[in-house]
Amino acid sequence: MGVFEVAIAVGHPDGGDLAPLTAVVDTGADHTMLPSSLLAGLSIPETERTYWSLADGSEIELGYGIARIAIDQREYPCPVIFGPEDQYLLGATTLEIFNLSVEPRARQLTRRLFRGRPI
Repeated sequence: MGVFEVAIAVGHPDGGDLAPLTAVVDTGADHTMLPSSLLAGLSIPETERTYWSLADGSEIELGYGIARIAIDQREYPCPVIFGPEDQYLLGATTLEIFNLSVEPRARQLTRRLFRGRPI
């Protein structure tokens, strides 16, 4: 899949202003990862610290918390990893929460069709 960026905004889970930013869509990442300094500046607390496996196979201890994320005029609380300063990644969990799928050729996110069957 090609790499592309999308406009999102992030803020404190309890409300207040949202900070607009651009994030790389990374379906291989479980959670959204944003710079620790950005999250701390928005007073988003780390709820725990845990080890994460990175794409290069290394493991690193990073903070974890909940942020309010906005995509296309919709907002939801989402898990975030407190990452390095250059990491603006939109992960699979956030895509699932927003019910979005990736259209790699069009380089965009689209709303998924809910599927269900009667019981």
